Amino acid sequence: MTETNPVRPVPVDRISAWDFEADVVIAGYGIAGVCAAVGAADAGADVLVLERTGGWGGAAALAGGFVYLGGGTAVQKACGFEDSVDDMRAFLTAALGPGVDEEKIAAYCAGSVAHFDWLVGCGVPFKHEFWGEPGWEPPTDAGLQYTGGENSAPYATVARPAPRGHVPQMSDKRTGEQGGGYMLVKPLAEKAAALGVRAEYDVRVQTLVTDASGRVVGVLAKRYGTDLAIRARRGVVLATGSFAYNDDMVRAYAPHLVGRPAASIEEHDGRAIRMAQALGADLAHMDATEVAFFCDPQLIARGILVNGRGQRYVPEDTYPGRIGQLTLLKNDNEAFLVIDEESYEAGVAAPTSSPQLRHQPKWVCETVAELEAEMGLPERALQTTVEVYNLHAERGADPLLGKKREWVKPIGSPVAAIDLRGMTGGFTLGGLRTSLHAEVLHVDGAPIPGLYAAGRAAAGLSAWGYCSGVSLGDGSFFGRRAGIAAAGG
Repeated sequence: MTETNPVRPVPVDRISAWDFEADVVIAGYGIAGVCAAVGAADAGADVLVLERTGGWGGAAALAGGFVYLGGGTAVQKACGFEDSVDDMRAFLTAALGPGVDEEKIAAYCAGSVAHFDWLVGCGVPFKHEFWGEPGWEPPTDAGLQYTGGENSAPYATVARPAPRGHVPQMSDKRTGEQGGGYMLVKPLAEKAAALGVRAEYDVRVQTLVTDASGRVVGVLAKRYGTDLAIRARRGVVLATGSFAYNDDMVRAYAPHLVGRPAASIEEHDGRAIRMAQALGADLAHMDATEVAFFCDPQLIARGILVNGRGQRYVPEDTYPGRIGQLTLLKNDNEAFLVIDEESYEAGVAAPTSSPQLRHQPKWVCETVAELEAEMGLPERALQTTVEVYNLHAERGADPLLGKKREWVKPIGSPVAAIDLRGMTGGFTLGGLRTSLHAEVLHVDGAPIPGLYAAGRAAAGLSAWGYCSGVSLGDGSFFGRRAGIAAAGG
């Protein structure tokens, strides 16, 4: 940051007057911010939210809306699925690693059912219906889906599979405009308002204010070029989102995402992370990223994905975010979907929430040998891959990668390939290192007094891997904890 836009903390004795005051001041009114607001207000605090845009919602209100919850929620039970805290913890530890914060995962899983009940108590609606088709999200108002590859290789052998992607019920969903996330945040914002939470919009936080002991006692902000000083009598919660739209930070920490942000908003510029760093805050998992794969899962599951060498590298029926990560991070962002005509036609006829991701084949041939040549792959590379796949598919098996029997079918003729090179994008998952109570931790391991963080401004459950619903899940769970902790001063 330049000297004209500093992030270094300002001593409180330089503040001549406060423009606003509250017990708890929250920066950001997305999922983490609104849950922090409700948590703090429920704990008896006077709460003020500072939001950079013109209203509540943030990236969460534009998202598909999955909240990753399990352990035996009412929706899981109504849909006939058994789940346990131990199974949920074992899966998340494997799927979100390596390097996960095991204490956070344990706390999250142990509190998952209670957190679901809290959301319902705040007015968030969930339909007791399971959506079992491949897809990024249900095209209907169903409330439960597999969103992490729990029932796919290799995770199906790690823990007993159970769907844990809970999505609020709503109709007329519009992906990227008004998804299930809207119906998650809206009731929570209404709950916050009913509890007396105040909000000031079009306010962008700039830096933190500290007293002589180093405690955070407020923030400085701007509104339309006017400087504002806001006092926090008990604590400040940073809930301003990721750094996906800060080019300098992305180049420094997650360079594979340069030029390809997705499922994020431009306000996610990492400012709050920098503000806390200026106080000596520690960081965690700054290279971790969610990676979306821009192809309809109904097509992916019915074909085989090969890399630039014509080799398979992932079970095609798994969570598409895992496919995206393995494509971008492990296979040079090169992927082709090989699929025969019958399977392609079945895929485009199946229900989906992402018809815009149903790409046309680039190459169509009568034989795999001809397809291989037209794609420019080394001779016999693709042919060998298809031969091995078909050999086992005749028996309904995939011993190489473990694709489920229901999606294993020999590849016939005519055969096509969809060019999916570069079809990835995502957002960052790393951020401020925090405690179980969302306290921002100094590099020496001690909490920074008066400072809390949650959501994508903080390092949550993910260390490398990802599941849809983890951001809204840990953002809401630890956001609420942040508000409660801050209210306690």
